[in-house]
Amino acid sequence: MPSKRKKRQSLFVTFEGIDGCGKSTQLSKAGDLLDSLGYKVARLREPGSTPTAERIREILLDRNSSITDITELLLYEAARSEIVSREIGPLLKSGYIVLCDRFYDSTTAYQGYGRGLDIRMVKRLHRVATGDCIPDLTLVFDVSLKMARSRLGRSRDRLESQSKAFFSRVRNGFLQIAKTESRRVKVIDSSRPVDEVSADVEKLILRKLR
Repeated sequence: MPSKRKKRQSLFVTFEGIDGCGKSTQLSKAGDLLDSLGYKVARLREPGSTPTAERIREILLDRNSSITDITELLLYEAARSEIVSREIGPLLKSGYIVLCDRFYDSTTAYQGYGRGLDIRMVKRLHRVATGDCIPDLTLVFDVSLKMARSRLGRSRDRLESQSKAFFSRVRNGFLQIAKTESRRVKVIDSSRPVDEVSADVEKLILRKLR
């Protein structure tokens, strides 16, 4: 009888939302579930997951970093190019389910809608950085700004320290992305108890696998 661990079916799922939405918790729980079902699962984060991308992450999240909006955008895309070529692409080819904490929709929401950069330019840079790497499923965890900020600790990084007005634009950006790409992007109300949210995540991922 074949081992459960040999189950192969590549799938790329991204977890999105404003800081404090609960996406990282849900990624961890989804990964544990898929592990228990015998799938090969990789858990990644953006920016990060490669040595170069982790160094870029340090710059981007350092509260002492003083960088322009365009520099910020280009650093995110550089880190993204690294993770796609060195991790996501090879893992998908090897039959893994890849769960990624943020991907290009975060840059559209944060740098496009949040910073006010030209959305068309932002999306062109996505294509440069990722080629044809598009998530099979994107989960946007939506929660009020008040609840999201209450979940963040006192020690906040450079992005977490942005204004309420900024995060309002980012949240609206995620909802706009979901509206225009409804086949790929699903919005989940993450103001509910963790287990209720997890049940929705499980249904959406397993439905995609079927």
